[in-house]
Formats: sequence, C-alpha cells, structure tokens
Amino acid sequence: MFYHKKQLQYFTPPEQPDPIYAKSMQELIGGVFGEMTVAMQYLFQGWNCRGPAKYRDMLLDIGTEEIGHIEILATMIAQLLDKAPVTAQEEGAKDAVVGAVMGGTNPRDIIMGAMNPQHAIVAGLGATTSDSVGFPWNGRFIVASGNLLADFRSNLHAETQGRLQAVRLYEMSNDPGVKDTLSFLIARDTMHQNQWLAALEDLEAEGLESTPVPSSFPLELEKREVAYQFLNMSEGEESAQGRWASGPSMDGKGEFEYVANPQPQGPAVEPPPPHPHLHGTGKTPQSSGQA
Repeated sequence: MFYHKKQLQYFTPPEQPDPIYAKSMQELIGGVFGEMTVAMQYLFQGWNCRGPAKYRDMLLDIGTEEIGHIEILATMIAQLLDKAPVTAQEEGAKDAVVGAVMGGTNPRDIIMGAMNPQHAIVAGLGATTSDSVGFPWNGRFIVASGNLLADFRSNLHAETQGRLQAVRLYEMSNDPGVKDTLSFLIARDTMHQNQWLAALEDLEAEGLESTPVPSSFPLELEKREVAYQFLNMSEGEESAQGRWASGPSMDGKGEFEYVANPQPQGPAVEPPPPHPHLHGTGKTPQSSGQA
C-alpha cells in the first residue's frame, strides 16, 4: 500500500508567476524522460522483479520517490501559473507584447498564445500529464522487461537524459525559487545515476547477469564470427581509431575486428507474387474475372 505525506520532499516557491516557463517545465513531468516515466518504470520493474529482494526493494524505494518528484513539479507549475494570465506581467514575452500593443492586439492574448492553453482551459491553471508541447504521457515510454541488467541500463539512460533536461531548464530560469527547487531535483538525479551504475556493478558481481544481455542465451547459437566485428558502413575510416575497433571486447569473450569494406553475405531476394485474394500488383498482368 502507499501512504502520502502532505509535506513535499523539497520545495522553494517561485518568486513570481511565469506561465510561459511553466509550459517548458511540463517536459520534466510528462516527457519521455520525465518523472512520470521513471516513476512508472521503476515501480513496474519492482512489481515484476523475481530476483533477490534487495533489487525489488530498491526499485520500489526509488519509484516511490519519483512520485514525490511529480508532486514537486506539479506544485511548482501550479504556482508559476498562479494569477496568470489575468495579472501576468509581460516579462519573458516583452518583444511580442510590444509588437502586439503597436498592432492593436491585447497583450494578454499574446501571453495566452505563448503559454500552454490547456493549463488554463483543461487544468484550471494546474499541471497536466503531458510534455512541453502538449503531447500526453504514454505508458509505452517505460521499460520493464524482467531482465534486471537490461532494465538497469535503461534506467541509467533515463536518469542521464532527465538530468540533462533539468539542467537545461535550470539555465532557462532566473527565478531563485525555481532554480533552488531544480537544484534539489538535479542532485537527486546525480544520486540516481550513481545508484544505477552501482546496481549494474552489483548485479554482475552477484553473477546473476552479464554482457551480452541476456547472458542465459547460449553463445554457440549465435554467429560468433560476426559477434565482435565493427562494420565501417559510412564514408571515412575515422571510426577505426575507437576502442570498439580493436583489442579485447568489453565482455572479455572475443576480440574486436575492424572491417573497413564490409560486403553483403546474403543473396538478392525476390519477393513472392502477391496473393490473389489481396489484389496486389505483381510482375505480370492479372486477368480480370467474375468472382
């Protein structure tokens, strides 16, 4: 079961409304790498975990924390929208507002156009379950495969992209409250990146999974002769200078080989004729007849 505490994990209110910035901040809630994604991803990974209890408990710990981060951001967005656009100042849309006044347009209409209209129309000046351009959050954003090494790598990716986006939003604001709140969330992303790196190391040290994932698939069933070939499939050979082009493979089970001029290994395949009931166009004329 879940309990909710009324106190936020961390929060510093904004000093003034900013409906235009609130639109951008929606990315941290409902974007592909937003808090809704990581919360649902970690919780479903935890609920589906059949491995040692420490991994399940860790996943549920962090998934529950991410629910709290959604609440922090939703609260921030609501306060950035407070009294907007009715009393919103023109700062942040100054050039557009000046042009609108000179052209006879109501400045409030310009502000409304720059903000997310669903914040006012749908959510009553509250946050929504969507990204910064209004695309709704989608459960297909999450990864919960049941293979912990595959999932933990995906989690590291999500936290890396999420921290990058939070840092970019930090740079886009001059509001001390917004920046202070984001600085907390950015710090938690730092912990979570380190957490997933530690979890990956721990999982492999336990011998539960290794590269390549899934490690339970017998290597002799794959074409081992191409398993460590780097194929130069674009113009230029600068890629030959990378760690991936020579030396022992990262899994310690092979040697990297650089193939400068890869050649196809399969034949040219002709597609079969279309099925007559599907009425596709074949290579030869089809006679028309009565059914």
